[in-house]
Amino acid sequence: MIETNDPAIWRNFLPWPGPETHKHARGRLGVVSGRAHQTGAARLAARAGLRIGAGVVRILCPPDAVATIASTVTAVMLTPFTSPEALGREVEEMDAVVAGPAAGLDEGTVANIQALALSGAALVIDADGLSVFKGRSAELFAVLDRDDVLTPHEGEFERLFPGLLKQGRAVAAVEAARRAQAVVVLKGAQTLIAAPDGRVRLNPNGSPWLATAGTGDVLAGMIGGLIAQRMDSFDAASAAVWLHSDAAARFGPGLISEDLCDVLPQSLKALR
Repeated sequence: MIETNDPAIWRNFLPWPGPETHKHARGRLGVVSGRAHQTGAARLAARAGLRIGAGVVRILCPPDAVATIASTVTAVMLTPFTSPEALGREVEEMDAVVAGPAAGLDEGTVANIQALALSGAALVIDADGLSVFKGRSAELFAVLDRDDVLTPHEGEFERLFPGLLKQGRAVAAVEAARRAQAVVVLKGAQTLIAAPDGRVRLNPNGSPWLATAGTGDVLAGMIGGLIAQRMDSFDAASAAVWLHSDAAARFGPGLISEDLCDVLPQSLKALR
């Protein structure tokens, strides 16, 4: 049975801070960046994670990207890493990690994701982190668990689950979550959020203004930010998808991905 993704389902699970809350209690989110000329996606995701409430957000990047990123972030922290093993060590204390946006379609991305999977942090895997496993999806599924989230658009979905979309989007999303044993967010005009146990939600408030570069990176950061605050991954993905669309609708014509984080507080306040 397909459930409509409505705030009534998950509103009470949103992680609002209390009077004694401190930043570390609000969760620690990591975002893995690509190389120096591919840092924008990670910066969008990191800012989104911070906006949605994660108390500490850190971008992890190759050494050649440090100078590029350092001059563009303020509240987001920055840590270079030199190998997959070093990356794994850096995220050991984090609650969630976003990996894949502009990461590169090479073996380095594969090795980084495999190292991240050993850290214990919940993973949100998007973009290159999905496409790099084309023809070898079993390698990705082998390192995932039920708290992890995959966020493919239809092209990325087809690379991981070839032919599955022929069965229809809802059936495909449910089967994909079962195969991956992780939450799957199948993005589109009516995004579907599927859990490994067979639950599936259809998002009703999709916005055409989201059809612009970088909005998927923002969504990945929002999901990661909510999971970092100990929200259940299925509910976190559902809430982030709805809020993402709501923020886009509030801004309307002229939206670019950078605008979403500025409007997001309005969407959150309306639910408060």
